[in-house]
Amino acid sequence: MTGFAKVPDSRDYWLTNAQISASLLEHVPDGAMDCGDNLFSVDLHVSDGMVSAVVVAGTAPADQSALDLDGGQVWSGYVDLHTHIDKGHTWPRVQNPDGTHAGARGAVQADRERSWDPEDVRRRMDFTLRAAYAHGTRALRTHIDSIPPSPELSWPVFADIRDEWTGRMDLQAVSLIHLPLFEDRDSVTEIADLVADLGGIFGAVSSVHENNEELIDFVFELATDRGLDLDFHVDETLDPRATSLRTIAEAARRRDFQGRINCGHCCAFSVQDDDYVESTLDIIGETNISIVSLPMCNMYLQDRGRGRTPRNRGVTLLHEFQARGVPVSVASDNTRDPFYGFGDLDMHEVFTQAARIAHLDRPYADWPRTATVTPAAVMGLSETGIIKAGAVADLVLYRGRGFSELLSRPQLDRIVLRRGKAIDTTVPDYRELDDLFEVGN
Repeated sequence: MTGFAKVPDSRDYWLTNAQISASLLEHVPDGAMDCGDNLFSVDLHVSDGMVSAVVVAGTAPADQSALDLDGGQVWSGYVDLHTHIDKGHTWPRVQNPDGTHAGARGAVQADRERSWDPEDVRRRMDFTLRAAYAHGTRALRTHIDSIPPSPELSWPVFADIRDEWTGRMDLQAVSLIHLPLFEDRDSVTEIADLVADLGGIFGAVSSVHENNEELIDFVFELATDRGLDLDFHVDETLDPRATSLRTIAEAARRRDFQGRINCGHCCAFSVQDDDYVESTLDIIGETNISIVSLPMCNMYLQDRGRGRTPRNRGVTLLHEFQARGVPVSVASDNTRDPFYGFGDLDMHEVFTQAARIAHLDRPYADWPRTATVTPAAVMGLSETGIIKAGAVADLVLYRGRGFSELLSRPQLDRIVLRRGKAIDTTVPDYRELDDLFEVGN
């Protein structure tokens, strides 16, 4: 057999002979066979779009509709916690001249000023989301450039897109504002009001030359006054002098901030000395900070120099955070724009690359949660990610059995279920966007 048969065309059917990571199950059924690497063999009953039972493999009734997964893995629908869909798919018209972070910022600024309008942003956002949906993502958070005129442009477009995607994908947006801009208190206060009005998350970008305790404290003040959660771009550099992560943690502890705080990148943490790391982890442990790593984009941008092989990965200390009980996720970040010229918001690819880059194996243990359960919790989606009786049957079915099979191929024959029904997993054609570019690439 070269692929699965079709999902039964029934409101009531079984998925039999499946392997599922224990980290994605509320409970491993007593007597379920241990397949190794924390995978267990089970049967799942799907009824009226919900998972109604998870039982030991081989115990599903023989007289009911079923799809035999032949040992293939089942994952819950993916949650992509850190993306930039307002920038996505601009690479054909604006490329990064030298592959550096500075080159990316300049290229995006030029493209924003020259080409962004509501129709351009809307079409690229929708294209990006259709790809993510086809790959199995059921919730996504995007950062939105929030410097004038971007707030007036991209936020209303996002709000419309969010409404259009209701029922297919839960969408959240974060304001992306570089910390020095907080010196203009009136301007960023207006942006904070806009974010609150549109139900967003408040965010800022802080790194080595922007590590100002007073401004970070002002970010917390604006969020607290409006009851907003926080999401930071933090220390996206390999300069060990970048200590914004610690400053944010100290502010959260000092202010006893009650909202959620998510910190992305944290690249500098990977090159700081052990004593500093340990003491910073102590402070973070007293807060409700979560961490998201963007391994593909960080490896693309960090430690780059023309004619020079990169030495450092720029991927933050996932194992050390995890060991301290700090929630950790992995996510896509940028997609075919000057910050990352590749990608398709495919969380299977993200987890595959993260497993290789950050050694999320031997053991795999709970690491599958970094692309599912944990980011769902950070987004406040408490009922998303765990496979259990009573959960919505938003699932991804794979032919790959153990992790070696699952992560060695792109699994293009995966089946994506939404409320128990198989969706069309055809990704949109890049040619749809050709008219947005002077030259299609």
